[in-house]
Amino acid sequence: MAKLTIEELDKLREKAVDKLRLRESGENRGKVTVHLGTCGIAAGGRQILTALLDEVEKQGIKDITVSTAGCAGLCSREPMATVELFGQTPVKYANLTADRIKKILIEHVVKGKIVKEYALAIGSERVG
Repeated sequence: MAKLTIEELDKLREKAVDKLRLRESGENRGKVTVHLGTCGIAAGGRQILTALLDEVEKQGIKDITVSTAGCAGLCSREPMATVELFGQTPVKYANLTADRIKKILIEHVVKGKIVKEYALAIGSERVG
């Protein structure tokens, strides 16, 4: 394997910092959380996260936070993600693929229309 130059390392670092900024943006209108418990990772959750981050970057979306969380409690429905937009009810999506998370990003996050064929639950699982 060829060694990386300082310039190549700098480019990789800047790309990683840009993705981190997308994930931690303080001024946003919502959040997409990819569930990465052991079951989620085994089911392909990391690929879902990568596809989501790549599509956010490709679309130039700056006002959405992308984050990760542990198991959502339904291992058989992994990989899963939750979309939470300001002032709207959270939606949990299940059985995701890279193409499905991209569709969810465009249809739900950008256009505001829930993608019902992939939605597992609409509403908060919090009590109180």
